[in-house]
Amino acid sequence: MDYYKTKESVDEYIKMAEGHSGAALIEKLKKFLPKKSSLLELGTGPGTDWKLLSTDYLVTGSDNSVEFLNRLIEREPDAEFLELNATTIDTNKKFDGIYSNKVLHHLNDQELEHSIGRQTEILNPGGVICHSFWKGEGSEVFKGLFVNSHMEKDLITYFEPFFEVLLIESYPEFDADDSILFIGRKKH
Repeated sequence: MDYYKTKESVDEYIKMAEGHSGAALIEKLKKFLPKKSSLLELGTGPGTDWKLLSTDYLVTGSDNSVEFLNRLIEREPDAEFLELNATTIDTNKKFDGIYSNKVLHHLNDQELEHSIGRQTEILNPGGVICHSFWKGEGSEVFKGLFVNSHMEKDLITYFEPFFEVLLIESYPEFDADDSILFIGRKKH
């Protein structure tokens, strides 16, 4: 997972992701998570979705890439950004919501299960999660990055023990129905 660690790969990713944002996903999240809620974004990357989320939420950004974090902190010195791994999510802070856009697909099945468990621990009662994934079966390595695709039924199996499913739907990012949005509310 060294792809996001170098200046060159981060520059390449920013160029590749240009013009793409989670605006449509965030609009769906707004139906379930009230404005001014505290929100952790896993995998803030270049900050495109962070900026959109910040208009309605008290957002803490995070990334596992120091290269991305340094750029974010330079651009937004008054904002809060944490160096976090999406599997272990090593923070003591609590949040009303957790958001990620095509981040958790870098985790293998065991890491995803661990991440979901950690998310329930750092969410306040009734907290909401909103995550997007590539839709499909199996995994591959793309530019040195592990990518794990999922089907709706698999995501429900992972999340349902901990989260009430509020919304799960396919949507197009590059091709028809190539992505899945999952929104859930913490049980108990």
